[in-house]
Parts: sequence; structure tokens; C-alpha cells
Amino acid sequence: MSTREQNERKFSHWLNLFPVGRRYWRDVNGRHGWSARYIKEVDANEQTTRFYQEIYNAQDQLVEIHEKFPIDKGHQKVG
Repeated sequence: MSTREQNERKFSHWLNLFPVGRRYWRDVNGRHGWSARYIKEVDANEQTTRFYQEIYNAQDQLVEIHEKFPIDKGHQKVG
């Protein structure tokens, strides 16, 4: 289980979702101009409720979402 302090260290951005919890995210640049955003949603007790990855192409357009938690749904194309 992560604490709020651990999540704030690991993820560079967060948004309070009062009263239900927080959304944390961090961006990672890929080797070929693509990027990924890792998003973690937690409840008021910092328990993970959802974790997913968004994939953006070189034009900064969302092209895939990979939901990993609570159920790994694999990569899903957008659009």
C-alpha cells in the first residue's frame, strides 16, 4: 500500500478529486517521439481504485489506453 507521500514522490502531478480521492500522473517520453502518461486513481484512504496508461503519438494525440488495474484489459485503440 502506498502512502500519500510515496505517491507524491513517484508521480510528478496530482489532482484532488474531493471527496473521493486523488488522481496522480507522470509523463514518460519514448524513443521515437511517442510518450506515455501513467495515471493512478486512489480513494480517500490512498487505496488504488484504477491504474492505466495513455499512449500518445508524435503529434501528441491519444492513440491507446491500457487499463492495468483493477482488471488488465490490454491495449485498446482510441478513435
